[in-house]
Amino acid sequence: MNIRSAALEDLPAIVEIYNQSIPGRLATADTEPVTLADKLDWFHQRPPNRPLWVIEQQHRVAGWLSFQNFYGRPAYRHTAEISLYIATAYQHQGLGSRLLQQAIADATQLELKTLLAFIFDHNQPSLKLFANFGFVTWGNLPDVAELDCVARSLKILGLKIIQRQFDENLEKVKAEI
Repeated sequence: MNIRSAALEDLPAIVEIYNQSIPGRLATADTEPVTLADKLDWFHQRPPNRPLWVIEQQHRVAGWLSFQNFYGRPAYRHTAEISLYIATAYQHQGLGSRLLQQAIADATQLELKTLLAFIFDHNQPSLKLFANFGFVTWGNLPDVAELDCVARSLKILGLKIIQRQFDENLEKVKAEI
């Protein structure tokens, strides 16, 4: 298992993994597959402190995680939204946990104090994954999406990086006493 910055040659796999998530109606509000051309600007216009990572399993791109600016205003420069997708064939193998763990560990280096995730209320596996890493519900947008004629709600999950690091350091000190 290897996590690294995505390269342009990874983009076809990134798009394929994203498109695998569309039919399940759990992870994205897109209802039709996206193309390589659709994601090209997204790939090229990433600021350095908003990386796109891939995770490899058996020398194949098995998933990806991206950081996006939140709301596009300067006052939010220390906040990022995380998107996380794992290829169907590699789900339930701990890859999402590994990527999320790395994102939290590197957040301070990326000058991030807050991480956000926008997850459909019916996407229980993702809600559980993020909760396992300390994300809590900060908001609920009821019935803001319609997928196959079914209204879907969106949860906003958040994690304060500074508080998490403080709590972890406090636990280490307590363990040493």
